[in-house]
Amino acid sequence: MKAGFIGLGTMGARMAANLQKAIRALGHALIVHDLNRTSAAALEANGAQWADSPAALAAQSDIIFTSLPGPPEFDHVVTSDTGILSAIRPGAAHFDLTTNALSTVRRAHAEYEAKQAHLLDAPVSGGPKGAASGKLAIWCGGDPAVFAQWKPFLDAIGDQATLVGPIGAGSVAKLVHNCYGYIATAAAAEVFSLGVKAGIEPLAIWEAVRQGAVGRRGAFESLTDQFLADRYEPAAFALKLAHKDVSLATALGRELNVPMRLANLALADLAEGMNRGWGQKDSRAIMALQTERAGVEIKVDPQRLAEAIDTRAKAG
Repeated sequence: MKAGFIGLGTMGARMAANLQKAIRALGHALIVHDLNRTSAAALEANGAQWADSPAALAAQSDIIFTSLPGPPEFDHVVTSDTGILSAIRPGAAHFDLTTNALSTVRRAHAEYEAKQAHLLDAPVSGGPKGAASGKLAIWCGGDPAVFAQWKPFLDAIGDQATLVGPIGAGSVAKLVHNCYGYIATAAAAEVFSLGVKAGIEPLAIWEAVRQGAVGRRGAFESLTDQFLADRYEPAAFALKLAHKDVSLATALGRELNVPMRLANLALADLAEGMNRGWGQKDSRAIMALQTERAGVEIKVDPQRLAEAIDTRAKAG
């Protein structure tokens, strides 16, 4: 039995490595493809086979995983002359780990059915650290029987693989999750700038809010990584990818006639960040736009910040 993996970027390479480790122990082979072959070097050194195109990979694979930047790349990998659909085997299953558009997934699903093959959308959440450790949520949409059949392979990639619903359900869950996160990011920047402009020291605000209902749920923990330290490089999750995700979420809102005022505000900030050339910075760099508008500076001394985090961790 052979598994194929296309897209060996920051997330894909880590997920493919965990998949390779798990299936090799069972005597199965891994086939890989990426635009940049050097990204497959470690996998090939561990026994993975290289395919020169998505079609060449699909022709040999019983199960296929793709981890791609977004809908245009997914369309190309699937529908081009050397794409997956040109050579996929009847009965084969393709799990797309990409954060994708609902309309793209549903359209492709119909094309897979015509080939007597299976497509399931299966976006992941957990970031590069989760991809490396296998601590990932995988939200799937598609045929329950196909999901159940291949779940052991999903379990090699993440520790929380869940069937959310029919085709597209995984993509919707991911967009809801990510869009919520960036609405919360914009809101946090707004309320912090208010507090600082009112004369409160930013670390004092963070420590105070951590004691309240929102803080006790951990909503403010992520602020220590970039925002309070005013450090947005290297990126944990690139701003250009956040712009894509929130664009997809607001597009879905338009399709469903759901007003998304905060999401569009967050998208406007992401667009401004892109226009400033921040695409490769961490996505939370948009928080600096709000502090700039408010005319305040938020930059906590790293040692004080580390001490505050340690104190909170000990306090539970």
